[in-house]
Amino acid sequence: MKAEQLQMVRRSKRNQLIIMALFLAALTVWSAVGTDFTPGALWGGLGDGARFLFVDLMPPEAASFPGLIEPALDTIYMSFVAMVIGAVVAGFLSIFAAATTSPHPILQIGLRAFSALFRNIPVIIWTILLVASFGLGKLVGTLSLIIVSIGMLVRCFAESLEEIDMGQVEALRATGASYAQVMTQAVLPQFLPSFVGWSLYNLEINVRASTIVGMVGGGGLGFTIQSGLKLFQYKEVSMAVLLVLAIVLVTEFMTNRIRERII
Repeated sequence: MKAEQLQMVRRSKRNQLIIMALFLAALTVWSAVGTDFTPGALWGGLGDGARFLFVDLMPPEAASFPGLIEPALDTIYMSFVAMVIGAVVAGFLSIFAAATTSPHPILQIGLRAFSALFRNIPVIIWTILLVASFGLGKLVGTLSLIIVSIGMLVRCFAESLEEIDMGQVEALRATGASYAQVMTQAVLPQFLPSFVGWSLYNLEINVRASTIVGMVGGGGLGFTIQSGLKLFQYKEVSMAVLLVLAIVLVTEFMTNRIRERII
């Protein structure tokens, strides 16, 4: 009897896997048809893509490097300022957005919704909206990165606060400690490593996002890349792309080392 039941369970799971595989295959085909994606179209564009990459873009124009230093610094400035301001604001708001530290559930839900709004609207959309208000420039790029940073970090910080050891919190509350004393003596010491780790990770994200932001008017290397593409200065664009890659790699290396030392 047990053997028959085991066979039925196995047969049921096998049928479920087959149905799921067929569903995914049908969905893939349907999506490919909807996007006009075919192996032939992909193969047909490889030649033009390779020609553009290895003939038009390569080799990078080294003479353009001095002119890219200022946009590169702007990219770093925007990313760092957005990280610092975003982390400070999000750190404060996350205290009221976490279930373990929020003084009231309504405040928690409201801040979660607030952060979701900032987080789920792409940074490029924020940039386009802010360009209409503030015009082109680094200020727009910085504001866009700050908004998205706050949205992301509020959620990350709140989840970190919800994972702290509540034993220390309850022990202080049992002694009659105030809300501020509980926060400074039991919550913040546990929260600090996560605060540093997520903030540094946000810096890496900002460096990458700043390029996209710049291409729609936010300044930095992204704006230089977009201008070069419009003027068909592909060698200069190639140099700017390599500089972006170098900044990203250096940022990742430095943030990883800092996390190893602090956390």
